[in-house]
Amino acid sequence: MSIVTSTLGFPRIGPRRELKTALESHWAGKSGARALLDDAAGLRAAAWARQLGTGVTHIPSNDFSLYDHVLDTSVMLGVIPSLYEWCGGPVSPEIYFAMARGTRGRAGGDLPALEMTKWFDTNYHYMVPEFARGQAFALASTKAIDEFLEAKALGIHTRPVLLGPVTYLLLGKSKDEGPDPLSLLPGLLPVYAEVLKCLAGAGAEWVQIDEPCLVLDLADAQRDALAHAYKVLAAAAPDLKLLLTTYFGGLGDNLDTALGLPVAGLHLDLVRAPAQLDDVLSRAPAGLVLSLGVVDGRNVWRANLPAILDRIEPVAARLGTDRLMVGPSCSLLHVPIDLDLETALDPDLRSWLAFAVQKVGEIAILGRAIDRGRNAVADELEASAAAAMTRQASSKIHDRKVKARLDAVTPDMTRRQKPFPARRPLQRDRLALPAFPTTTIGSFPQTEEVRKARAAHAKGTLGDSDYRAFLRKETETAVRWQEDVGIDVLVHGEFERNDMVQYFGEQLSGYAFTRHGWVQSYGSRYVRPPIIFGDVSRPRPMTVEWSAYAQSLTAKPMKGMLTGPVTMLQWSFVRDDQPRERTCRQIALALRDEVIDIEKAGIPIVQIDEPAIREGLPLRRADWRAYLDWAVACFRLTACGVADATQIHTHMCYSEFNDIIDSIGAMDADVISIETARSKMELLEAFATYRYPNDIGPGVYDIHTPRCPSIDEMTALLAKAAERLAPDQIWVNPDCGLKTRKWEEVRPALVNMVEAARRMRLASR
Repeated sequence: MSIVTSTLGFPRIGPRRELKTALESHWAGKSGARALLDDAAGLRAAAWARQLGTGVTHIPSNDFSLYDHVLDTSVMLGVIPSLYEWCGGPVSPEIYFAMARGTRGRAGGDLPALEMTKWFDTNYHYMVPEFARGQAFALASTKAIDEFLEAKALGIHTRPVLLGPVTYLLLGKSKDEGPDPLSLLPGLLPVYAEVLKCLAGAGAEWVQIDEPCLVLDLADAQRDALAHAYKVLAAAAPDLKLLLTTYFGGLGDNLDTALGLPVAGLHLDLVRAPAQLDDVLSRAPAGLVLSLGVVDGRNVWRANLPAILDRIEPVAARLGTDRLMVGPSCSLLHVPIDLDLETALDPDLRSWLAFAVQKVGEIAILGRAIDRGRNAVADELEASAAAAMTRQASSKIHDRKVKARLDAVTPDMTRRQKPFPARRPLQRDRLALPAFPTTTIGSFPQTEEVRKARAAHAKGTLGDSDYRAFLRKETETAVRWQEDVGIDVLVHGEFERNDMVQYFGEQLSGYAFTRHGWVQSYGSRYVRPPIIFGDVSRPRPMTVEWSAYAQSLTAKPMKGMLTGPVTMLQWSFVRDDQPRERTCRQIALALRDEVIDIEKAGIPIVQIDEPAIREGLPLRRADWRAYLDWAVACFRLTACGVADATQIHTHMCYSEFNDIIDSIGAMDADVISIETARSKMELLEAFATYRYPNDIGPGVYDIHTPRCPSIDEMTALLAKAAERLAPDQIWVNPDCGLKTRKWEEVRPALVNMVEAARRMRLASR
């Protein structure tokens, strides 16, 4: 019997971002719902065909989403808050996208979007399920069944994917003193059972149920919930084989729970947690199929196939091929689609890489090697081994000067000269700001005109001098507008920047960039993560010119803007031949040079953004301290080369920070700005017991929705913040940068923000 080779999920966006085009055309009113759904069907069909063509045998369905798979699960279950006015039956695209993005200008008022946060320790964002008192569940979407049948009609028998019921509940939140989410499990399971029965009736043989919660620290009640859930689900469709899928870590102390569930198969992430295989093999019940995630689904490096075969061939001999599956560590959602599109990459670097299509091909090669022997794929194995050897020895990776500088770092380089209480009066004297000072996070709208100019410059049809003149004009316009509306600390708008990581990475040694390596962050927001392939250094200043030019236009203080070292690391595909900590320290040293040069140019404030610091937190609490120690040290290594009168800001968004607030304080930034508007200042609950020592800007404007918050709404948020913070600690700012918004949305929102700050000043006198 041939071994099963499989994928757990495939990128949704299309090789050339076709989904983004379709979504934004629909949102702009240029195309209807039917056209959007037709485009989506075409993308699904192409993805299935692409995977089928490689020879893998289990291809997923229901891994596609118009926005987010967690939101899709909420819609499937009828978990739709009352404010969206759903009256039962199929959920319309209007309600679906209102939950995802909010609405603007509806009769009766705007609708906010659901809260959004990071998916485990990735840069993918999911829409947080919102549970209410008396929460009921009903099958409101048959998407999982429809897409299975859609593939079947094309002659492709797929393995449907569902987000597991326990993970789904643990990802959600109850509002307004609603129920404990886990208590909702009995009402939830009948809907899952109905879906499984429908899939069995449609002809499905296997269903993949993702329970990544099994790699977290779980309480006994949560383990009991898993046992109860799978007893119900296994009984719902007895002939259906369930593949329990875990990823992003090892099972650890949840292993007995996982092995005790009545499922046909268990998937293991053997990239993140290779050591767990021996324990599983020694304790797995007879007949359990093991799915080995041996190809990295979260990074772009080509697999060393002979080395992987050395590990899994003994497993195949022990279990037999009928009890074995081979696949990626997790869904390939987190990597770009096709390396073949990258014709401009350095040939050596290109030979070291594999994107989603190539990873599926690697999985198929492993399957053929196990089925037919290594000789059947000898050429492929030889090429894989040769790429691994040339990468390891390449002079393009190693820089002796960088290594020597890193080894020379001293503890004093990670400390400011004076503590914050002594720095604060020096900075206040220099900046002369009012109470509740206003600022923005950094970027202003990147209009179509800005994007066209950048594209024309990249193509060579707009010369350097003309492009610089254009950027100077945009910068001056933004500075003058900020002065006019009364913002206190200005930014230059970042019109010269393509992306907050890419812009810096393109100017650092050791980084490489793709042209089509897009990965979904949320909805239609895609990023092209850079590839850190070698030792990192800064050949020349990166941002000083634009910050200095902006400061020359105004007497108000200007912020210099940088992306911090942890975020530069987390939002990149990182080399895997040395510890991540070492790579991060290299980045920190390069950015430290930039911070010092910004200060020398006369800029009084430097903002070092670290939105990914929470994202990098290990999933197991026992591993937190080691990570937080080096992450905080890297931030401080970046920030601590300046004088005490220079104010250091940092920004973080869309993550839960309450449980690491002491480490956030240890970063010793003079001012931190965080997302709090969408969560209604929920993140400030940490300050009920923790006295944050420095200044803080709790965001009052949720920029990931087109709606404009009112003055009263912002003032109420600030008043709520003042219940937890001293008034002289509070800054006033949006939740995040304004790059993705339109000027017609931004202008009234920031005018309202300035007025809200003015009201707070009056109220505090």
